[in-house]
Amino acid sequence: MVCGGFACSKNCLCALNLLYTLVSLLLIGIAAWGIGFGLISSLRVVGVVIAVGIFLFLIALVGLIGAVKHHQVLLFFYMIILLLVFIVQFSVSCACLALNQEQQAQLLEVGWNNTASARNDIQRNLNCCGFRSFNPNDTCLASCVKSSRPCSPCAPIIGKYAGEVLRFVGGIGLFFSFTEILGVWLTYRYRNQKDPRANPSAFL
Repeated sequence: MVCGGFACSKNCLCALNLLYTLVSLLLIGIAAWGIGFGLISSLRVVGVVIAVGIFLFLIALVGLIGAVKHHQVLLFFYMIILLLVFIVQFSVSCACLALNQEQQAQLLEVGWNNTASARNDIQRNLNCCGFRSFNPNDTCLASCVKSSRPCSPCAPIIGKYAGEVLRFVGGIGLFFSFTEILGVWLTYRYRNQKDPRANPSAFL
């Protein structure tokens, strides 16, 4: 059986969706691990990560069932959803890779001002206080507050890692966006193939 055949298309599509399932479970596990070890206390951040994991898991489940049963309707919806996810993820990944240092700093400052719980996590884990300067009247959970030495602002520390993080996120996003367009192509090809063991007149 050549790789363009029915069985190979089915197996490739199942393997791809199993990969998506593992990634979704990994995302949910990372969020739970971050909460369990006290690294993340922001419910908004945890909620977003878990929501992305559940969404990816549901997409993978639809694709897996559609591939196993050669279900035309499920495969059609899976293909459309995967194409939309590819467009969004490819755009976000390119934006992450295209940001310059000034834009990164502006983005970090907006995020800093709008997420109090995530700000507390950053100050505690990086041992810094304030974004560019620290107001003594503000609350800071960093250990440097309890010591006699002055606390460093968080902006230089975050900025040092922001470029690497954005490049990493953009690269991972690009990689998975290409697996998604591969999934769209596999689904389209597999959907239009006939199951040699099925009734030739059956549609579903």
